[in-house]
Amino acid sequence: MKQVSIKAPGGLDNLVVSDAAEPAAPGRGEITVRLHASSLNYHDYRVCAVEGALPDGRIPMADGAGVVEAVGADVTDFAEGDHVVSGFFPGWQTGDARPVDFATTPGDGCDGFARERVTLPATSFTRTPAGWSHEEAATITTAGLTAWRALVVDAGIKAGDVVAVLGTGGVSIYALQLAKAMGATVIATSSSDAKLDRLRELGADHVINYRSTPKWGEEMRRLTGGRGVDIVVEVGGPATLSQSIVAGRPGAHLALIGVLTGASGEIPTALLMARQQRLQGLIVGSREHQQDFVKALEVLDLRPVIDRSFPLDELAEAFRYQESGAHFGKICVTM
Repeated sequence: MKQVSIKAPGGLDNLVVSDAAEPAAPGRGEITVRLHASSLNYHDYRVCAVEGALPDGRIPMADGAGVVEAVGADVTDFAEGDHVVSGFFPGWQTGDARPVDFATTPGDGCDGFARERVTLPATSFTRTPAGWSHEEAATITTAGLTAWRALVVDAGIKAGDVVAVLGTGGVSIYALQLAKAMGATVIATSSSDAKLDRLRELGADHVINYRSTPKWGEEMRRLTGGRGVDIVVEVGGPATLSQSIVAGRPGAHLALIGVLTGASGEIPTALLMARQQRLQGLIVGSREHQQDFVKALEVLDLRPVIDRSFPLDELAEAFRYQESGAHFGKICVTM
């Protein structure tokens, strides 16, 4: 089978396409999946692009969607022919035992899905929404589930809420679509007027160019009559967090997801405290969260926005396209 792995010391120029042995037949509790698609996330880009981030020979990509080809003993959740999608934290099935690192995350702490077949425990997967393509399903694992957990699991979104989403990456677009599908008003930002037009087409009620309006938090307050937004999907990190705090109403929920502008920085703690807001960090979610998300996707009127797809052997080119920032929504690779 074809696969892509990283060659030491790492970096996009050291993503190597090769032929590899087929995976072993499934044992007790395992399934073999013929993978058909993966999708790119900022996490995947970082570990592949930064030298030394992955060990020699690691197979990248956290997301994997495909068809069950074989089923081991005692597997009751799946049958041959079922369409499935991987989980970001295979060991986090349910409950509050949240992982604190990426030791079990495919494509980082263990081999991922940049290959054509894999044999893994059945609990590493969930079913996909009925009627979704493999590329659409591959966007669920990381970007989709992160948006779902931020809005639904943690923030408890309700109809009539005002949600702020930052930028046009996979999580932000999913959050926009989910928020609109659940009856919320959405304020979206981008530095591109062309992308702002596309955000409007997806249903954004208000859009702000954050380059021409650097104090976009104040603009969000103005757009809400001085009240502020209920939920901020904060993907930027230290350079945007202060404006997110300004944008939020007293008691707002700030879902801290991204580190696009760095891993650390100053936080206006006095303002956060004065406005009595809740700042909550999160990394994707559990298998139970994903199962609930898939159920919701089968009744909500939305499909993920896929900007472009690349064949697996052009994974490096896909990452370079992601690096350019030209994309709107998700980038996929197909096997």
